[in-house]
Amino acid sequence: MTSAGSPAPQAPEATPIHSAQSPPAIAPYYPPPSYPPPSYTGTGALDNRAAIALALAIIGLVLGLPLGVPGLVCGPIAYFLGKSAVTRIEASAGALGGRNLARTAWILGVVATAAGAVVSLVWLIFILVSVSTPAA
Repeated sequence: MTSAGSPAPQAPEATPIHSAQSPPAIAPYYPPPSYPPPSYTGTGALDNRAAIALALAIIGLVLGLPLGVPGLVCGPIAYFLGKSAVTRIEASAGALGGRNLARTAWILGVVATAAGAVVSLVWLIFILVSVSTPAA
């Protein structure tokens, strides 16, 4: 107290002085959750029907060109095996592989059948002509 009986003046409280604006509080960093690595979507095991169909198509084409009949026998079998292998591979959702192999067998089965039919027809005409002509 002062002599006049009034309380002594107090110093004003120090207020913190902020320049322009204070930066916002930094949030703690939380790394993103760890996800499992992406699954490998490569082809699975080779479908046996595709391999057998391709083997039959090649045999039918190789033997069907000179003889004809093996192409007529092996070609349709390779066609239907290749067609069923493609359907099976697509239904397996990646568990089975060899789709291109089966498709190749499917196409070669058609080619072997066509080649076998043409060659068999040529052989048939050749045999009929040779039998029907009189001997000189």
